Amino acid sequence: MSVSSSEQKKAYEGVLHQLKSYIEDHQLKPGDKLPSERELSDLLHVGRSSIREAFRAMELLGLIETRRGEGTFMRAYRPYHMVELLSHFLLNNTRTRDELVTAKKMLEKEILMIHSGKLTPQEQKEVESYLQEPMTSESHEQMFYYLYKLSNQELLLSMWQFITWFTGAVHEVSYSSSWYENMLQVLKSGKPSDVLSLYEHM
Repeated sequence: MSVSSSEQKKAYEGVLHQLKSYIEDHQLKPGDKLPSERELSDLLHVGRSSIREAFRAMELLGLIETRRGEGTFMRAYRPYHMVELLSHFLLNNTRTRDELVTAKKMLEKEILMIHSGKLTPQEQKEVESYLQEPMTSESHEQMFYYLYKLSNQELLLSMWQFITWFTGAVHEVSYSSSWYENMLQVLKSGKPSDVLSLYEHM
């Protein structure tokens, strides 16, 4: 049985309300670490996938940040109208598939241009650590997240995360293994104009 958009929205807001109450009850402040998805799932009696989606939404608005290998931490938490803000921005279904994919590619092009031919050997190894066969959407997002954080482009990162969330809700964008191989070469020894060729025939 399919779930209506209104039911999905209600369930989604319910998890956000629970997380909001948890943060307020424990008086968490910027820099404090949140429990893991598994721990929150047990505490709040909801599925881990629901916690993961709520975390993702909160990160898009800059309320939390995930540090690889460390966990999830509070940022500038603002309790007022949090659920309403998230519902308005993240549960809006008016964006079209083509617009989302185009916006996502534009933002990814920008960060690849910034880094093309400029990564240190250690940074190249870090990028390579995200590449696997076959690539998953999660690995793709983790790799680009690293590149945005590496360049300290917080605004671009927020925009990309926002668009990526929308895109994932309606369509899974996939890239071929050869695309990632070419992308890696551009990052290692290419120039900004080479990035454009990565997207020409997609």
